[in-house]
Amino acid sequence: MGAKPIEGRMAAASEDGVVVFLIGLRINSFAAVRSWWPAFRAMGPMLAELSREKGSGLLGFKTLLGGPRETYMVQYWESKEKLLAYAAAQDKNHRPAWAAFNRRVREGKGKVGIWHETYVVPAGAHEAIYLNMPAYGLAKATGLVPVGRRGERAADRLRAS
Repeated sequence: MGAKPIEGRMAAASEDGVVVFLIGLRINSFAAVRSWWPAFRAMGPMLAELSREKGSGLLGFKTLLGGPRETYMVQYWESKEKLLAYAAAQDKNHRPAWAAFNRRVREGKGKVGIWHETYVVPAGAHEAIYLNMPAYGLAKATGLVPVGRRGERAADRLRAS
């Protein structure tokens, strides 16, 4: 059933800067399961690792479907430094998963695609509003407040910092 909607207008509590990281997988050949299945499965252990470790920098995430061939995720991070530190850490799940993916890509000849985009959003340069929604997106990652605490209009919320 999912989370119960909160009636009325709410805003994300975050007034700090945030890093929005989008990452996705596209299956270019459904028959090439050995190319895309390991990449698909690799994200779970990374998210579990990040969620367990206080101070990892990951604030929250949401997995979404982009049609039958695509899945993607929106992640919210405290800082670009923490995101980059995780990506480069030799003792974390990302590095071996990335190395294994690169080996499969060389063998798989384009059977699976991976993409990511990173947006560093400074304080005062983002706003989020939710109407009759449960905590979602940035608000799920950082908390919800009544919209009036952040400003009644988007222009007010974007100036607040």
